[in-house]
Parts: sequence; structure tokens; C-alpha cells
Amino acid sequence: MMTEVINRIETELNQTFDELFKWFNIDNELLQYAPDNKGWSIHKILEHISLTNHYLLMLISKGTRKALERSKKEDFSGMLIDYDLDWERLKVIGQQRSFAWSRRGHMEPRGRMPVAEIRHELERQLKQCYGLLLTLQQGEGVLHKTMMSVNNLGKMDVYHFIYFLIQHAKRHITQMERVEIEFNLGVS
Repeated sequence: MMTEVINRIETELNQTFDELFKWFNIDNELLQYAPDNKGWSIHKILEHISLTNHYLLMLISKGTRKALERSKKEDFSGMLIDYDLDWERLKVIGQQRSFAWSRRGHMEPRGRMPVAEIRHELERQLKQCYGLLLTLQQGEGVLHKTMMSVNNLGKMDVYHFIYFLIQHAKRHITQMERVEIEFNLGVS
């Protein structure tokens, strides 16, 4: 069961980051275009994703360490029998405008981070996610839960947090697609 959950997370992680990396190949004019609604440029959206991932990965790494410590002391095999990640509950995170989201100031993009640095950071974060999942191959990630206030998700285990990170990026991929549509309508 855990193998299926981890494989699905890895598949979606790979697909989502592949989609993110495509945005680094767009024309600089589109990359810097600020939408009429005073929203973020694609550059700022990519920076925001990397900033948010940074903070999420701090929580995920800490949760991983705590889960691994507990796994040495506890038999958690019973927790894995019927384990299933609540996929649908987290998918709403990936849908832009599905609920009101108030982000913290330290995740607000400034637009000053060079694009190459953002890409490098996202590549590093992807590797970190794969490494954490590899470390948690036996299901240890179920042993530690952390509170997630976004959309009242409540306490989530490490696997849920990694899937949340994926869904957050998907949310902003949709946002970048909207910026691109607006840009193309204005350029025509």
C-alpha cells in the first residue's frame, strides 16, 4: 500500500516540476509581464513557489526526522494496513480560486531573485523531496503530524505535506497559464 502512495506522489511530483521547468523557457517579456489585476508576473509566481517550498520543506524535513526517530521505538505496521492519503481533500489546494488564501509575508515574492537562481532552487527542492520520500519508503512518514492551517486541513502527516507542496505548485501553474493568456490577448 505505501509503495503505491509513494509512487503516486513521486509521479505527480515529477509531472508538476516538469511543468514548472517549462516556464523557464518562455520569452523574457512574458516572464516579466504584470497582469492588469495588479497580480504577479510569472517571474514572481515562480519565486513565490520556491519560497513557499523552502518553508514547507523545513516542516517536511523536521517531520521526517521526528517520524524516523519514532519508527525506531514503535511498531507502526498497523497504521499502514488501511492507509490512504486523502487525495481529494488536498486536490482543492491545487485549484486556483477554490478558497481564500492568505499567505505570510516571508512567502511574498519581491521579483529580485534572478530567474536562474529560482530554477536552481526548484531543482534542489525537487531532489530534496525525492530524498525525503526515499528515506520514508517503509511508511515512517505516518508517524509524525504537523498542523496545516491552510483551508482548515488540520494535522497532516509527512506524505500529506509533500502532496500539499505539489498541489500548491499546481495552483500557481494555473495562475501562470492565466497570465500567459492575458499577455497573448494584449499582444495580438
